[in-house]
Amino acid sequence: MRKGATGMPITPTSKARKPSARVKVTAKAKLEPVRDAERTRRALLDAAEIEFAAKGLAGARVDVIAEEAAANKRMLYYYFGSKDDLYVAVLERAYGAMREREKALKLTDLEPLEAIKRLVEFKFDYYEENPRIIPLLATENMNEGKYLRRSRRLRDMHLLLVDMLCDILAAGERRGVIRPGIDPFQLYVSISALSYFYFSNSSTLSTGFGRDLASTAERQMRRAHAVDVVLAYVKV
Repeated sequence: MRKGATGMPITPTSKARKPSARVKVTAKAKLEPVRDAERTRRALLDAAEIEFAAKGLAGARVDVIAEEAAANKRMLYYYFGSKDDLYVAVLERAYGAMREREKALKLTDLEPLEAIKRLVEFKFDYYEENPRIIPLLATENMNEGKYLRRSRRLRDMHLLLVDMLCDILAAGERRGVIRPGIDPFQLYVSISALSYFYFSNSSTLSTGFGRDLASTAERQMRRAHAVDVVLAYVKV
């Protein structure tokens, strides 16, 4: 053992004096595969949404989805099990994103009529900003909703939305600004239809009436019309 100038023994310095470096390396090694997995899963969902929206469930090809996601096709089956299960996951994500945006509006914190106006505007804007949801819904309607029925999460999301509308309508009734007896489910269907039909049938309506329904001016008029129709229906 070495001795210092004072004659006291000097304890050898261990090379393992940097545990923090090892901890960081270990943590990084554990986190990177997780991040890679999340990135791959998200890329597969992104590519699948495009493919299903463009070609429907029957026409979509898993090899195209895997190629567009820059992933191995085996990874698609690893994360989602099957093409059908991937399709359900795409539907869940599409609906989930819309529900999350609706929740972020905090409609129950607003005055009842303002809350309904905001919801109508939101539905219109959301379809305009997220056009792929239109063919996705069209595809599932052609499938008679059988894949949506496999998702308990989707049913719960819809029920929560109806419950929120029920609270808004009840608050409006108490304040004397919304007429009583409005079915929240029927109201939501009407709000959705006023926007969805416009975008899903924009091409045929444009051709039939000789108007460019994709233009900014036409869309602004339709948005304002949807608000007027719904508010006129719910007001006392």
